[in-house]
Amino acid sequence: MTRDHPASRALREANKAFKPVETKKPMTDYAKAQQSHDENRERLKAERLAREAKQGNRRT
Repeated sequence: MTRDHPASRALREANKAFKPVETKKPMTDYAKAQQSHDENRERLKAERLAREAKQGNRRT
């Protein structure tokens, strides 16, 4: 069995402590546009459903 040298042990612990943070890949222009489109569609759908529900309450 071999023993770890104190320097290599310290280096390994330092590498664990200062592990690089995994970052998300930047969004492409297409992905940004798609996300914006989806969010807008959901917002408009919610507004339409709210309007229809409000009109339905008036008729009865």
